[in-house]
Amino acid sequence: MALEIIRIPVLSDNYVWLVHEPESGETMAVDPAVAEPVLAEAKARGWTLTQIWNTHWHPDHTGGNAAIKEATGCVITGPEAESARIPTLDRKVKEGDIVKLGAVAARVLDVPAHTAGHIAFHFADDQAAFVGDTLFAMGCGRLFEGTAEQMFTNMRKLEVLGDDTRIYCAHEYTQSNGRFALTVEPDNAALIARMDQVNAMRERDEPTVPTTIALERATNPFMRAGSVEELAARRAAKDAA
Repeated sequence: MALEIIRIPVLSDNYVWLVHEPESGETMAVDPAVAEPVLAEAKARGWTLTQIWNTHWHPDHTGGNAAIKEATGCVITGPEAESARIPTLDRKVKEGDIVKLGAVAARVLDVPAHTAGHIAFHFADDQAAFVGDTLFAMGCGRLFEGTAEQMFTNMRKLEVLGDDTRIYCAHEYTQSNGRFALTVEPDNAALIARMDQVNAMRERDEPTVPTTIALERATNPFMRAGSVEELAARRAAKDAA
């Protein structure tokens, strides 16, 4: 794997991902909610922050943009469809665009539903995808600005990235997601085993992400939903839980 990927916990349950490409020395932050911990981590590692990649406009994903840009002069890339809500953007991207960190390329995927213009970044060669608040470990994002049909399409788009693809989401929601998943599929052996592991990890205050497409295909009630209607019903039940 060419990329070095570091998890930075911020706020109550957010993760900022710091991604370093050793050959070029370039480093980017994915969805920096705040600036200081991100700048401090990069400095501690001797890395120079050159880019920020945003998946969507929510303040807990973009709140650190301006201060990091002021401190480093970095270039900020994010969703073209939400550029009016992310005033710090330098580069606006959409489905099929290619963005690079050094020599390593990622393809942009449109994954609207949580927000209207949400995107994800897929590094095919490194088998890694940064998905913001679209796909979580055993969960998916709330449908704040989109539809169940869009989220169903997103699940199909993400599951074909391949079982070994690591999914870097932006929140530590796994335990609560898993509790809900067990209400949907109480007899799912893979889910039961996973939750035992997740509960033990959280008891030790360990992070439970990244996850993988294989794990989500086996245990995620939203990826496993067989129809738009089924996903919609599950999302409504999760929202009410």
